This record gives sequence, C-alpha cells and structure tokens, in this order.
Amino acid sequence: MSNPASPGYEFADVVERRRNTLAAMARTRRQMRPVTWLLRRVFDLSQVLRFEFPLFQRFFKPMAAGLFDKAIAKAFTGYTPTEHDVFVCSYFKSGTNWAMHTAYQIAEHGEGEFEDILDVVPWVDCPDQETTVWLNDPRPQQRSRSGLRVIKTHARAQFVPYSEKAGYICLVRDPKEVIVSGYHFFGSMLLGSLIPSVETWVRHCTSEQAVFHPWYEFTAGYCAWRERPNVLFLTYNDLQDDPAGTIQRMADLMGVSLTEAEAQRVQRLSSFEHMKTIDHKFYPGEVSPFARPGGSMIRSGKKGNSGEMLTPAQQAHIDAWCKAGLARLGSDFPYDRYFG
Repeated sequence: MSNPASPGYEFADVVERRRNTLAAMARTRRQMRPVTWLLRRVFDLSQVLRFEFPLFQRFFKPMAAGLFDKAIAKAFTGYTPTEHDVFVCSYFKSGTNWAMHTAYQIAEHGEGEFEDILDVVPWVDCPDQETTVWLNDPRPQQRSRSGLRVIKTHARAQFVPYSEKAGYICLVRDPKEVIVSGYHFFGSMLLGSLIPSVETWVRHCTSEQAVFHPWYEFTAGYCAWRERPNVLFLTYNDLQDDPAGTIQRMADLMGVSLTEAEAQRVQRLSSFEHMKTIDHKFYPGEVSPFARPGGSMIRSGKKGNSGEMLTPAQQAHIDAWCKAGLARLGSDFPYDRYFG
C-alpha cells in the first residue's frame, strides 16, 4: 500500500476526514485548557467533600447518553445485512480490536493491509462518522479477498439488525477486567485528567448510567443468540487460551477455508505481540476536548488481572451486580463458570 498521505492510498479520503476531525479537536483542546484545569480542581474538591460520584455522573452523562446512545440508536437505521457482512459485536474494552483484526485477517487470508483499522472496518456506531469508513462505502467488501466485510459495533443486540445471511461474532469479557481496562483507556483518549477516582469509576460502571449501558444487558442480549448457526459467542478468554482454535471457529462461521500457512499467518498477525507493535493503527486518537495525548489502544492483553487496580471488595461488588442483573433479565449466561 502507498503512503496514506498520498492520493494514491486507496482510503486517502477517509484518512483526510479523520485527520481534519482530530486536528479540529486538538485546537478545541488547546482552547479548553483553562476550563479543563478548573474542572480538575472542582473534581478534587468533590473528592474531599465526598460528592465526586454524583458530580461525575452529571458531568459524564452528556458524553455517555448524548454521544454513544444517540449514535447507537441510529447506527443501522434502514440497513439490511447481507451475506458479505461479518459483525463483531463487543462491549467496550472487551477485546474488540483483537477479534475484529482476527476476523479481518481471516477474510483476507492473512494478507490484510491497512494504515488504520477504521479505513477497512466500518465502526457504524462511532459518535463521529468522519473518523471511520462509512457503512455504505463499497470498497472494504469489493477489495476483500473473500468478499467479506467486517463491521464493528458496541451496540446491544436489540440495536443490531439480524439476518440469517450475515455472520455475527459476539464477544464478552470479565466485567472486572473491562472496568480496569476502561479506566486506563478513558483516562487517555476521552476524559484525560478528568478521569475520576477508581471508586467513583467502579460505581459509575455498575450503575444504570454506565457508558454503553450495563454490562449484563449487553451480555444477556447476545447470549440469547448463541445457538443460532450464524452466531459465534466468544469470551476474551477464548482469544487468549486457544488462539488457533478460535481462529478456526471464526473461519468456519465466516465460511472461509484457510490453508495451514494462512491460519498460522492470521495467528501471528492477530497476536498480542504483533498488534502491540502496530498499536497506532488501532488507536482512535484524542477524540474529546479533555483527552490526554499519547494514549494507546492495546495495553496489557492479560486476563485475570483486575486485582492490579480493584480491591477484593470492589471485585465482589462487580460480580454480585452483574449476576443480579443477568438474573433479573432471565439470562442463563454461566457467569461463575467464566468470571466468578
């Protein structure tokens, strides 16, 4: 592929839109520095006076509900999936890029190239569509070696159009790990210095106002799909514990026959070690006025490490909250077997 700065790059128009959007946000961020500094002082005071949580909920609601909820609600309006579509449906910070890149490389028989993953994989519920290739852009499917196009979504099942023609890879992760990973991620690309204390972040993520809605709502919705023949329900642990087997299961779902050499290439390209070296191709950039430059998308790639940030009491609270939520929804997701 040619340099993305060159008109010869196939997705140069997408790159230019994203570059202009991020440049405009950088200018806004510089202008907002005094406001950001003042807000940080207010949050510091709120911690001392013990009202950080309600203050953060009120501050963060326009981002969570005003941006993400609205984007999800309208993302697939009027769209009917085709036999060329492979949806990667994942709660935020649950291995989305890992599964998405693996599926993309399977579709490309291990030969996929891109300068930014959102050049070739539409993120349909991204709040700013100027930063991603659009759903109605035919190029990702037309250039695909298998004729398949991967689609990213963080939407709950009720917002994703289901068709027997399409394929669906549904991914869930231990919510304790999601909360830890989300804390680091939102502390760079979205909230920056305005990220609250860990205690407040845990309370937010285990509330009805949680960003992308409660974990148990997402999980229950897709768990109900898991017996459908065109749905592959995976956990983050599957990606870690059995990469070769998971690649084969994905390929089977997608109807892609890989040679042994192609499967090995897909496994190498989708490994944590390789993806860490091309982190910049997955990081969306600083997308808010409060973001802290220099963040990363791929942090540790570990499982079972929520104790690095959460206390045993916080971990137990998250487990209990998620299990109670699943029970209220009548979901049979086996929480204790995977994450308890």
